[in-house]
Amino acid sequence: MGESRIVEAMTRIEAAMKRIASARANAPESSTATAAAPKLMELVNSHEKLREEVAETMRELDELIAELDQ
Repeated sequence: MGESRIVEAMTRIEAAMKRIASARANAPESSTATAAAPKLMELVNSHEKLREEVAETMRELDELIAELDQ
């Protein structure tokens, strides 16, 4: 994967994470939201797991790029 494709992929991932965080911050506080709390918690947990996986993948990409630069 070329460096430009890596940068583009990382940009898309970061944009998606920002959209998720924004949606989470703007979620309405209502009885409907309270009723949907278990589903919301599941989504939050999934988001955090994906965030961790993306961070790990980015570390791996950094290591690979560093190896290629040597």
